[in-house]
Amino acid sequence: MLKEYESGQAPDGQPFRLVTLGNDQGFQVILMDWGATWLSCQVPLLAGGTREVLLGCPTPMDYLRQNAYLGATVGRYANRIRGATLSHDGKRFTLAANQGEHQLHGGPEGFHNRRWQQVEQDQTSVLYRLHSADGDQGYPGNLVADVRYTVTEDNALQIDYHATVDKPCPVNLTNHGYFHLDGANSDIRQQRLQIMANQYLPVDSEGIPCADPTDVDNTGMDFRQPKTIAADFLRDRDQQRMKGYDHGYLLYPGLSSAEEPAARLWSADGEVQMEVFTTAPALQLYTGNFLAGTPARQGGEYLNYSGVALESEFLPDSPHHPEWPQPACWLKPTEAYASQTRYRFLAL
Repeated sequence: MLKEYESGQAPDGQPFRLVTLGNDQGFQVILMDWGATWLSCQVPLLAGGTREVLLGCPTPMDYLRQNAYLGATVGRYANRIRGATLSHDGKRFTLAANQGEHQLHGGPEGFHNRRWQQVEQDQTSVLYRLHSADGDQGYPGNLVADVRYTVTEDNALQIDYHATVDKPCPVNLTNHGYFHLDGANSDIRQQRLQIMANQYLPVDSEGIPCADPTDVDNTGMDFRQPKTIAADFLRDRDQQRMKGYDHGYLLYPGLSSAEEPAARLWSADGEVQMEVFTTAPALQLYTGNFLAGTPARQGGEYLNYSGVALESEFLPDSPHHPEWPQPACWLKPTEAYASQTRYRFLAL
């Protein structure tokens, strides 16, 4: 269980505020208002007891000492924006760069690094809200974002995102949880994965798209049938550039209703399965290629490949690619951004 950090404070001088949600089956999650962060996920097992399946730090304060975005809500725009620039209606916007010349996950002071207001809470749900001012990290317009976490009776954590703006702005919110379904601080590449996608997005060594969405046929990027993450690891030039998987997958179009799983993950010991349902057009698969040095829940530090992230979102750098076959990522003042993702856990 996560330890309270009694002597430390968040950067705003106030204590961290933690919330525990659960159901009658023993499924339980812990969340934090700093970064609207998912801290813990306890899954009940058939043999009895529970298993922690989410990577996390020993204390809330340790989340300030890591740059892996563990469990955080990221925005305004999750993933990368090339050159940290935007252009729209003849206007050019310079964003705050935090990965070389590019912007990653909303910038150095993105939504992961903010105090979210806890608006509502009961035994199974909590609602967080954030106000982002015009010019924040270089983005145009005032934005109000809501993230609601809900524990369901079928052992899922449902995440509902909502946002409004008063000027056109790209919006792409996601959760950056890392999963290890075997519950150990060890390599995740023996876990099996399935992603319902015919196409992935090639990227260069900085994670910036270098081609249009490409068929997974006859490549190591193909997860349409379940296989271990290790099976084709580093087989492709695309993977070699990123030291593993860190790629967007364009999901089958019919999955946007979130009624059928977009991805499945199985523990290596065969005792836990996770299903991912989402209304987002894409999933980013990241195999923790640069996790080394991150404070680990059990003590010590995580190693590379200690967790796998499946982030629901638009494809990276979508503001520069309106031609890609997905909905527009630019939100207008007359619209509302809405996205839902569910992570459901089954004991086998």
